[in-house]
Amino acid sequence: MALIATIRSLLAAPLAADLGTNPGLSPQAAAAVLATDPEQPLPEFLCVDLDGTLLQADSLWESFLALLGTRPWYLLLVPFWLLRGKAALKNEIAARVNLNIQALPFRGDVLEFLRDQKAKGRKLILATGADSKIANAVSRHLGLFDAVLASDGHTNLVGVQKRKAIQELLGKRGFAYIGNGAIDISIWEAASAAMIVGPTRRILNKLQETVPIRDVFEGRKYRWSALWSALRPQHWVKNLLLFVPIVMAHELKDVQRLGHAFLAFASFSFCASGVYVLNDLFDLEADRLHPTKRHRPFACGALPLWVGLCLAPLLVAIGWSLASQLPRMFFAETVIYFAASTLYSVLAKRVPIVDVLLLTGLFLLRILAGGAATSVTVSPWLLAFSMFLLLSLAFTKRHSELVGKAAQPGESHVPSKRNYVIQDTDLVRQFGVTSGYISVLVLALYINGKEVTALYRRPELIWLACPLLLFWISRVWFLANRGEMEEDPVVFAARDPISYLLVLVIFAILLVAS
Repeated sequence: MALIATIRSLLAAPLAADLGTNPGLSPQAAAAVLATDPEQPLPEFLCVDLDGTLLQADSLWESFLALLGTRPWYLLLVPFWLLRGKAALKNEIAARVNLNIQALPFRGDVLEFLRDQKAKGRKLILATGADSKIANAVSRHLGLFDAVLASDGHTNLVGVQKRKAIQELLGKRGFAYIGNGAIDISIWEAASAAMIVGPTRRILNKLQETVPIRDVFEGRKYRWSALWSALRPQHWVKNLLLFVPIVMAHELKDVQRLGHAFLAFASFSFCASGVYVLNDLFDLEADRLHPTKRHRPFACGALPLWVGLCLAPLLVAIGWSLASQLPRMFFAETVIYFAASTLYSVLAKRVPIVDVLLLTGLFLLRILAGGAATSVTVSPWLLAFSMFLLLSLAFTKRHSELVGKAAQPGESHVPSKRNYVIQDTDLVRQFGVTSGYISVLVLALYINGKEVTALYRRPELIWLACPLLLFWISRVWFLANRGEMEEDPVVFAARDPISYLLVLVIFAILLVAS
């Protein structure tokens, strides 16, 4: 709890403007401050900002993350681009990425308003600080704008520069402007009418005596619950694998080792959450076009992208800080886990089979890390059994994705970073079922081995666990084959009453056998 409080206190200041403490006044609250007249006629020309106004996101952050997710080595060049100015930075990044404009989170209320004004004959101008490549792509996609003003690699079209560009285009003709931030104040002051997205009292107080405010659009309110959801705490159940070595070595009564196991669990959970946040940032486009993943906090706009870029390293730093209190080997394995997980998110998930093997390796690394944290030697039998069982679960996840894809042929256009095709479904199922059954074979061979007699007085009773495990593996694959496995199989097991019952029965068998 203390660690969670630390995270909250560290993030409270930069998030104060976004996470509910000052989300922008509602249209009703703004009306109470200003005597707005919704019937006031608008001028012929209507200028619209893009980032934070027409979009719920920022196109620069979107482009930057798209670049990191495909060609991360360009990160080394970002400081040099920035030395030439922000306009040059935007231009260099935009030239190397192709944002899927259809997947961007447009504000429905602003878009509907613009379409209504277009139908009434007004001229719409997209005036944005985004790079011209992105601005022109948005214009082509929406088909609403009569002109586009954007950054060109030399001029960063924000604030005063944007105001000058609008005035040069329109001359002395009046215009209305829709924006969302304090940087737009100079533009509003030059406009005939102002429309504001998510206004703060500071902006309203600044404008109310200089320009008529025609419309107010409610800003996005961010919640702490979205921040918690971004951590994916439901996936921390995977880190229970860290307890496997101490359980199988019958060392649960050792308070010190048990305490180290809990500390290792916390360390891996923070590191894992940091990786999940990075993964969500890199997968924005695919998640937004996915039927369920589109509801993730960053994909749906429930959290701004810069929060993720701040949150991920903070979580990993906390995880490594906890790991430093345990043996050095455990700390080294947390570093390896982070590196391998990042490699999986950025590159390996695109390579069939390699992605599944690496995913299995990350599970096995948890078991090895649990042994290192508690100073318990991990048995080769345990590693062999776990490898085949976890490989089966990894294939289950891919099989479920393929079954879901086959069930929705109309969504075959949805991009995916996992290069599996529907024709791979049968092969993936064969790999997965075979791996699961081999894990039971390994367990059976272990029961007949000499090592088992050192830990169990009646090892023959462990045979009862074999049919139970066969039943569970078969059931998981039945559900996956029917398209009923809608989530990670490990998370599924953590929510499945039958899985809990089988674990309790198997644990009871091991207790009686020992």
